[in-house]
Amino acid sequence: MEHGLDSTTSTVLFLCTGNYYRSRFAEHYFNALAATAGLAWRAVSRGLRLNPNNPGPISRQAVRWLGEGGIVIAEPGRFPMAVAESDLHAADLVVALKETEHRPLLEALFPRCADRVHYWCIHDLDCATPEEALPALASRIEELIRELAARRSTPGHGA
Repeated sequence: MEHGLDSTTSTVLFLCTGNYYRSRFAEHYFNALAATAGLAWRAVSRGLRLNPNNPGPISRQAVRWLGEGGIVIAEPGRFPMAVAESDLHAADLVVALKETEHRPLLEALFPRCADRVHYWCIHDLDCATPEEALPALASRIEELIRELAARRSTPGHGA
C-alpha cells in the first residue's frame, strides 16, 4: 500500500468499482475528519474494476463536494488504482461502498478476503445523483469516525 505511515497508524481501505468517485471521496473525506479528530487512522482507496476512460484522476463531483466542505485535493491528483490482494491484507479495516455491486467482484477476484470486508450501501451514479450519494457517504464516514474515536477512548481498545 502507498501509505508510508508509521506502525502506530491504522489504515482503512475504501473500495468501489472504479476508484474514481465514491472511494476517492471517502478517502479524502475520512482523512480530513480523522486528522481533525486526532485519530491515528489514515484512509486509502482502490477500485475493483477500473474504467480506463475516466476523464481525469478523480470525479469532478467528488472534488466539488470536498471543496465545498473546505477539503482541497493536492494537485496533481493520482489516477485510480486497482486493488491488490496485498492491499486487502495490509488494511486494518476494509469497506466496500455497495454490497450488491462489490461483494460479487470481491468473491470472484479475492474469495479469501470477501468475508472480512464491511459492506455499505452507497449508490453509484447509475442509481443516485451526487446530491443523494455523497451526503449519504459523508454521513457513514462521520459515523465511522465517531466509532473509531469511541473505541480509542474505551479502555482495552486500541486505535
